[in-house]
Amino acid sequence: MIFTYRTHVNLLFGHGTAEQIGKETAKYGKKAMIVTGGRSTKKSGLLKRVETQLDQEGVEHLLFDKAQPNPLVSIVEEGAKLAKEEGCDVVIALGGGSVIDLSKGVCARAVSEDTILDMLYKGAPIDKAIPLIAVPTTCGTGSEADNIGVLTNDANNDKKAIKSTEIVPKISIVDPELMMTMPKHVYASVAFDALCHLMEAYLTKRATPMSDMFAMEGLRLMKDNILKVYNNYEDKDAWACVALASTLGGYTLDAVSVVAPHGMDHPIGGLRNAVHGKGLAAITPVIFKDLIPDAPERLAVISRMFGGTDENDCYKAILNLLKAMDMDVTLADLGFEDSDIEWLTNNCFEVSSWVMGGTPGTWDRERVERMYRASMTFNKEQG
Repeated sequence: MIFTYRTHVNLLFGHGTAEQIGKETAKYGKKAMIVTGGRSTKKSGLLKRVETQLDQEGVEHLLFDKAQPNPLVSIVEEGAKLAKEEGCDVVIALGGGSVIDLSKGVCARAVSEDTILDMLYKGAPIDKAIPLIAVPTTCGTGSEADNIGVLTNDANNDKKAIKSTEIVPKISIVDPELMMTMPKHVYASVAFDALCHLMEAYLTKRATPMSDMFAMEGLRLMKDNILKVYNNYEDKDAWACVALASTLGGYTLDAVSVVAPHGMDHPIGGLRNAVHGKGLAAITPVIFKDLIPDAPERLAVISRMFGGTDENDCYKAILNLLKAMDMDVTLADLGFEDSDIEWLTNNCFEVSSWVMGGTPGTWDRERVERMYRASMTFNKEQG
């Protein structure tokens, strides 16, 4: 086997590490843009804590709090314009995966003459970027550990990714304590996203010994702890395990990417702005059932880790996990109709063809359309 692997992110992990955000930021710049959403970091007090640390380190700062799920190209352009005008030389991403992805776009665009659309569609190179400090407050995206920023085009709902080693965070500070304020329904969604990164990295035709190592360790951590956290938010050890599994999922993304569930969910998020984890929940079980002939050995491994017996009941094991977290949703539950399936199928091949190409088996239009159609009702039909 011939493969390459390299990692660029400097990881600071563990309970209490958020107290070092100010000191770490000061190593990379003198004026920081703090990118976050409109509510959660303010409500939790995290934003104020970070601002105080920056003041103590003599780092000027300004706030850009327009992050939202499935970050839009227009918001990236707005943030980049502000960063450039204000002379920001470092960006702190304070929030979940959408915040970090938005920040990656801001960091790239603020020092480039090319637009984000040029980067997404024309292959405009990202050969420099403002230094990024990533501070995830959810345990799902893995964006703190990869070179990818997923963005949504306002004009046509395409959900595509920019990719460059230049947008890998200079340091990612992963403090599980920052995640413990998430509502349960948010935790369920982001944790399942992290689990999908790991499962899909294990299933891909592009898997390598290095990606398998990260994926299997992440799956081991998840199998014992994903429900522990859901059922007991006070279990700090379980939180640390899930947070680490999520970051390991980011390493697998950087190494080998994902397969059909993520490839097919990008159109779902683009068209209806559906919560990413819920879109994955709606389509993953039906895809795993369809994959049985294509990846029996690896599905069997995943199945046994989550309470199943072999490849034939892997999809049931995952569906049981989803039910335990009140996540056994269908595409119909998320507001989709049969009339959307053609658009979803077309868009899947427009934005996710490379991802679909790494999925075991052959994935043509008929198969993708059949999966979308089945996902309208599948999870509820399974009881």
